[in-house]
Amino acid sequence: MSETEQIVAVTEKALEHIRQIFASENKGLDHGLRLGVIGGGCSGLNYKIEFDQKKDNDNICSFGDVKVFIDPKSSIYLKGITLDFNDGLNGKGFIFVNPNAKNTCGCGESFSV
Repeated sequence: MSETEQIVAVTEKALEHIRQIFASENKGLDHGLRLGVIGGGCSGLNYKIEFDQKKDNDNICSFGDVKVFIDPKSSIYLKGITLDFNDGLNGKGFIFVNPNAKNTCGCGESFSV
């Protein structure tokens, strides 16, 4: 497990929402937000987001009291993305802003590089 340079950026709005979820679910200090990439979706790769404990080979990005865990394979695809949170009229949820994506699907959940 290594503490690395920030592979991803997380907006303050997303951090606030993550903290709210952690508080409501009583997640301990050993938990963080896991970001990943898995095969599938309209464009070939899907984003994966969940609350999890750290694993041995994880890259760890720290944002104050919030830790983001990224497995080494996903790090390649997630480098440079920004995780944001939208709670507007057009929907509510986390948004991946990926400047490296060559194609994205209409729903914003899959991409290709």
